Amino acid sequence: MLKDLLGTLKSLGPIVLGLLFFQLIVLRTPIEKPGTLLSGYLLSLVGLFLFLKGISLCLIPLGESVGSNLVILDNKFLIIIIGFLIGYLSTLAEPALQALALEAEEISIGVIPKKYLIHAVAVGFGCGMALGIFKILYQISSTTIIIPLLIITIVLTFLAPKGIVGIAFDSASATTGPVNIPINMAVAIGLSKVIAESDPLLNGFGLVGLTSLGSAISVLIFGLLIGM
Repeated sequence: MLKDLLGTLKSLGPIVLGLLFFQLIVLRTPIEKPGTLLSGYLLSLVGLFLFLKGISLCLIPLGESVGSNLVILDNKFLIIIIGFLIGYLSTLAEPALQALALEAEEISIGVIPKKYLIHAVAVGFGCGMALGIFKILYQISSTTIIIPLLIITIVLTFLAPKGIVGIAFDSASATTGPVNIPINMAVAIGLSKVIAESDPLLNGFGLVGLTSLGSAISVLIFGLLIGM
């Protein structure tokens, strides 16, 4: 526990020290409410430590356990559907996406409803997750799937309304947060480990790229549908 806490301190400390350096030395601006700043730093340190520890004790092992036991179903189509549902539901809980969708709704004055945008991103992420599971089950190389998705993304970028393009790519980035990645990566790696002749390094990874592209594509299509 102490070692993990020190690791969190090493990760968070340089960021805070760097900001303090720019504030005090470069910008020559005094710190307002230093007591509040210190207490906030301590809370961030403890919160980040507990969050990372919780992920390592719960989400990652649970995800790997689910992934490694999916083969019990002995039905590849059903496994792919479950992969979609895992990706879809985990995206709905992603805090970064919630914040982005709220901002998009405010800036667009309600033209892009928060609820619809979140579900559009979740559907795309779920499809990317399903493609990742499909890739693992059928031993397909990442380039075989990613290159066509990139082409589709580029084409949709030119066809979709200009106002949705930036939101689409930001939404794809927002899905790579602290909830989605541990769960979905663990499921993919767990599944890859138990499939005969499957290399977890080749087949378990690459999933983040697929889910990000899936999210971007779904939001671009969403933009075409609502006709921004």
